[in-house]
This record gives sequence, C-alpha cells and structure tokens, in this order.
Amino acid sequence: MAYQQQYRPQPGAPDQSFLWNVFQRVDKDRSGVIEEPELQQALSNGTWTPFNPATVRSIIAMFDRENKRGVNFSEFSGVWKYITDWQGVFRTYDRDGSGAIDKNELKQALTGFGYRLSDQFYDILIRKFDRQGRTQVAFDDFIQCCIVLQRLTDAFRRYDTDQDGWIQVSYEQYLSIVFSVV
Repeated sequence: MAYQQQYRPQPGAPDQSFLWNVFQRVDKDRSGVIEEPELQQALSNGTWTPFNPATVRSIIAMFDRENKRGVNFSEFSGVWKYITDWQGVFRTYDRDGSGAIDKNELKQALTGFGYRLSDQFYDILIRKFDRQGRTQVAFDDFIQCCIVLQRLTDAFRRYDTDQDGWIQVSYEQYLSIVFSVV
C-alpha cells in the first residue's frame, strides 16, 4: 500500500473537495484530464475574450508531467495555485484597478521582478502582448509576457557565462534560442 500524505490546506488555500468540484466542472468530456480548450473556456481574463491560447498552452506544459496534453486532478491543483498567484501579482500592479496593465504598471511589475529595461523596450512589450489594441495588457497576456520574458532570460543566461549581460552568438545560435522559447 502506498503512503498517502494527508492534505492539510494552507491558510487561504481551497480545500480538495472545492478543487475537485471545479475540476469536474472544467473537465467537460469527463476524461479525467483537462485539455487546452477546456482550460481556455474555464479561465477568465476580464476582457470577455477567450483566454490567450498561448498562455493556456504554456500553463499546461508547465504542469503536464506525463505529456498527455492536459492536466489531471493532482496537476490541476498546481495550475489553480499558479493562476491564483498570478491574479494576486496582477492586482498588485494594476494600480488603477482597470483590469489591465498599462506601460507604467508593466514597468513597475517587471522592475519589481528584477528586470532593468528601457522605456522603448516596454513599448515593444506592450505592442507584442496587447491583443486588444488598447495599449494595455490583459491578465492572460500579462502572464504570457512574463513567461516569455523569463524563458528568454533563462536561455540568454545559458550563454552569458560571466553574467555581465552580454553574449556573443552566431545567427543560428540566436535563432535556436528564440525558437526554443516561442
């Protein structure tokens, strides 16, 4: 008989029966696995538009330990916590409560995460991750922006062996870095 650790909810954490009920509502086909379309439908970005499919794919890829292109119940618990944590971060930096992050709020968030980027680069990030065309980034696109930025940073660091913020790579190495992330 395998040892099962008893679940003890953390303060503020939802209990397992609550998460199981949510999981069952999201798992529309009753397969025991929540796939991308099911998770996308279940998530809200606050803009009445479908949750960013790239963000959904990224989240599932992070938690799908068995390469089944979806998450089972135990993995869903991690997804739930991940999204809930991102909601807290998003609300912290959405200082005007608009439901979107503007350039200044994005700059405050990423600076808080340790990034030191130019104003021109923040313009690029806003253009890249603003699917609504409002010069703001919605919740789901904010998550995607942070995921992509972190992955690119991790890839860059593999080449920046002396950690001075500079690397020398060939064109093909550069393409390999970018395509491994996007």
